[in-house]
Amino acid sequence: MENVNAKYVSQKVSRTRWKPVSVSTLQQPDVFAAGSWDNEDNKISIWSIGSNGGSDMDDGFEGDPQLLCEHKHDGDVLDLQFLDQDRIVTASSTGAVSIYRHHQNSQTISLAQHWARAHRYPCDNAPCTGVVCSSPEIVTVGEDGRIIVFRADQEAVIRVIENADSSTIHAVTYLRTTEILTVNSIGQLKLWDFRQQSNSPSQILSLSGDRVPLHCVDRHPNQQHIVATGGQDGMLCVWDVRQSSAPFSLMEAHSAEMWEVHFHPTNPDHLFTCSEDGSLLHWETSSQSDMPSFLQGGRNTSMMSRSAMAPAGGNQSLVNAWLSGDSSKGRLETTHMLPSQTLSVNSLDVLGQFEGTSPVVGAGEVSREAAAEDSGRMQR
Repeated sequence: MENVNAKYVSQKVSRTRWKPVSVSTLQQPDVFAAGSWDNEDNKISIWSIGSNGGSDMDDGFEGDPQLLCEHKHDGDVLDLQFLDQDRIVTASSTGAVSIYRHHQNSQTISLAQHWARAHRYPCDNAPCTGVVCSSPEIVTVGEDGRIIVFRADQEAVIRVIENADSSTIHAVTYLRTTEILTVNSIGQLKLWDFRQQSNSPSQILSLSGDRVPLHCVDRHPNQQHIVATGGQDGMLCVWDVRQSSAPFSLMEAHSAEMWEVHFHPTNPDHLFTCSEDGSLLHWETSSQSDMPSFLQGGRNTSMMSRSAMAPAGGNQSLVNAWLSGDSSKGRLETTHMLPSQTLSVNSLDVLGQFEGTSPVVGAGEVSREAAAEDSGRMQR
């Protein structure tokens, strides 16, 4: 496939996120953050694919990510989100939640705020597994089943829901300004309304049959009632939280665990997933002639939904197609964005104003069982 650049690094990479760009400009993202895991010394790092990559260009190829700066991170980076243009929030396997500041002038990173053992068991730390930001608010979830709300400008914790879940909460996202969604290890998606003082979810949705752990969740950027999740069985699930307590649509996406799912933030007709099976998939409904040029060349499969299919014309939104309820109108096709691989793609992020040039960044590793000195790999 065209326009794929790979960079081998000395860290196993667990998370990667594009630095936000102003929606009022035509600027394309060229800086991203990455976090590592399962290394003797874990780090968060800032990378550039633009001209500010510095003098290291002589050591690599044009388009290679260039390291701008890095900072030691205590524990594995289990999640990472930009709070704003300069600050990054991390979730640690030690249970800590931290805010780091990227100083663009000096290209350094400093620790701005730290909540040690935010997630914990009575006698030990509990990994903080997920974080979502809506500046200045930060919401985290953990293996301890707690939901914690912070403010970046306050040291004190704003709110704690102690027994939000009896199982591990794997991921969290905002549904609306005052509502969040969490997914857990028994296949449940829970809605929480912070306007209510109750420590119980306002709604619970679940997979029928076996309780397959859900690992990731994302909300449609324009239609907040539409949610996509992925989990241990590699299935892509689409939910309509207004109408049902079960997924509206199930797609056979990956042959192993799905680690992340993301709608394109400005072109939500496009959705991306990555998996332990080494694949990075782009989902869309457009005909091949309408397909963005940067995605051509990798299409090979139709993913059949159990309940709804995309319309043949490809002019409606992807989500509307998934919720059409008429499986006779067409099919949902995918594009494999990476060459054939067998090693895990742990993370992905997508950002940009135009689908034809929107970059996708993914993070993987040489081997999940490999020693710490083995290299990771980042691709875009």
